[in-house]
Amino acid sequence: MWPTRLIFWIAGIYGLIVLTPLYFLEEQIGFDSPPAITHPEFYYGFVGVALSWQIAFLVIGHNPVRYRPLIIPAILEKATFGIATIVLFARERISARLLAFGIVDLAWGVLFAVAFWLSIRGSKTGP
Repeated sequence: MWPTRLIFWIAGIYGLIVLTPLYFLEEQIGFDSPPAITHPEFYYGFVGVALSWQIAFLVIGHNPVRYRPLIIPAILEKATFGIATIVLFARERISARLLAFGIVDLAWGVLFAVAFWLSIRGSKTGP
């Protein structure tokens, strides 16, 4: 079970480190990548939901067998952003830097799928 726990613990901590500063970077993002953010409710809503998922990853990491069903939406959470960045980059609507974050999310999604598969063994014997 340790590989599965480690995957989710590292993902959660990494996500908290990467996402928390976004609460303080709204103006800077508008300056670096114009135009300015015109719908801050969507921006802060995204950050809040994304941070909530990082907490969910830490919860899953605490007991992957018990929370195994949550691994499926965790995979989808990573896939939706990763796929969206690939499509947007292909249409020249985002920078390569943002694409890199999408690729990282896809890599986490693959690791989550591996963790889901590894947790099958534990779910057969019970928590």
